[in-house]
Amino acid sequence: MRRRMRHRRALLPAFAVTALFLASACSSSAPHAEPPATAGHGPRAAGATGEPDAGTDHPLAVAAAPATGATATATATAGPAGSGRRAHKTTLAISSYDSHTRRAVLTAKPVHRGSSATPSPIPSPSGRPSAAPHKAAVGDVIASAPAPGAPQGLLAKVTKVIGETDGGTEVQTAPATLNALLGDETAKGEVPVDPSSFTVDKLLPDVKVSWAKAGDVHVGPKGATVPLGSLRLDVSAGLPTAQDAPASAGAAVKGFVQVAPQVDFTYGGAGTDTPPGSAYLGVSGDWTSGWAVKGRAAATTGAPLRIPFAKLHADPVLQVGPVPVVVNLDLTCYFQISGDGHVTVDVEQNLKGDFKAGGTFGPASGWTPVSSSDMTSTPVRASLTAAGNVKTALGAEASVGLYGAVGVTADLAPYLRGEASGTVTSSAGGGTKAKGSWDVYGGVDLSGTLRFQLSVFGTPVIQRSIPLGALNREWKLAGGTF
Repeated sequence: MRRRMRHRRALLPAFAVTALFLASACSSSAPHAEPPATAGHGPRAAGATGEPDAGTDHPLAVAAAPATGATATATATAGPAGSGRRAHKTTLAISSYDSHTRRAVLTAKPVHRGSSATPSPIPSPSGRPSAAPHKAAVGDVIASAPAPGAPQGLLAKVTKVIGETDGGTEVQTAPATLNALLGDETAKGEVPVDPSSFTVDKLLPDVKVSWAKAGDVHVGPKGATVPLGSLRLDVSAGLPTAQDAPASAGAAVKGFVQVAPQVDFTYGGAGTDTPPGSAYLGVSGDWTSGWAVKGRAAATTGAPLRIPFAKLHADPVLQVGPVPVVVNLDLTCYFQISGDGHVTVDVEQNLKGDFKAGGTFGPASGWTPVSSSDMTSTPVRASLTAAGNVKTALGAEASVGLYGAVGVTADLAPYLRGEASGTVTSSAGGGTKAKGSWDVYGGVDLSGTLRFQLSVFGTPVIQRSIPLGALNREWKLAGGTF
């Protein structure tokens, strides 16, 4: 019996029992069967048994979370500050959550192999059996992947144990922060977003979606070629035409956006109840687009005419050591046009490059914006007639947040701008003749804001939105005379 008890001590640490946990999970099929690759690394990261790893000084691994199942959990818990119960993976699960009342029902995932019908006592640190664990405790902190009622994940602490229900233990929760789980750990990683994980809401009838991923998996129109990890949207649509434009000058736009987004995450901890020494959240990726505008678009007054053509959403889960960090990523693709309604255009360009937008935190500077874009374009054709100006863009507005709280918004807008100047003369017979010159420019605008929800890291609350700062680059594509 003493030998059997020592064996159980090696498999399940007493400090890992901090939340709802089936007693049968303490048998030989308890979470120690999980692959070490999903347990994370680090001097205090929960290892395969839930114990802190000893003798290492590596940061926590940051990677795309594995698919959930019998051997991979999607939940981590930790005790309140000062309890000594560090974050660890657990069989805890959110069976339901009400975002209005912040009440959750906690259950435990079934043990699929080797489960025992008879609950086993839990060894105490001294080796003697202790009482069966409580199912939930005030102060427990929970991080969960998307769950029923919490489609964007859940990061919360238990403020009250209400009682048992048919579905599990009902608890009252309040918002929590990542430093309550990650403590004084460090983590840094860039994780590509699976293009197949995006849900796409087409806002115009003629929108086609393509993507490709490893394993020769491909979705899209026949013959569409998309690089691995990229998502592509093709669109064509008519534009409002200037009132005095002839029928032959009807305005239209046609093009595509191809993007391979990734989420960038950094955390440098200082303690469970102390703001981290560093933090970063952002979105970046490779960008390719090409679009053509033809005709004479209507004049715009005030703000440019923006026409969204697709909305995309994904909730990728980053496995930061033992903790599932749910990132909420939204993209709205649009085309935009402004001008005086005088210029008839026939322009097309291809554009390629990369972008980065996010927010970084330091104890001295607080939250500061990060934005960059390096893009180049090639004109396929370009011409303007008549004097006037026009500007068209095919871009995407992105927002990135954690557990349903938006922290960063960014608007990436590659554009074409044309301007023409000249004179118009009339002949005695009533005819007119225009003479002048024109130029076409390519460019990119990147703007956005940081929001107070970035305090989810455990940093001080941003009192107001902080602009990313307008980033603009422009280059000449073509010119001529008419």
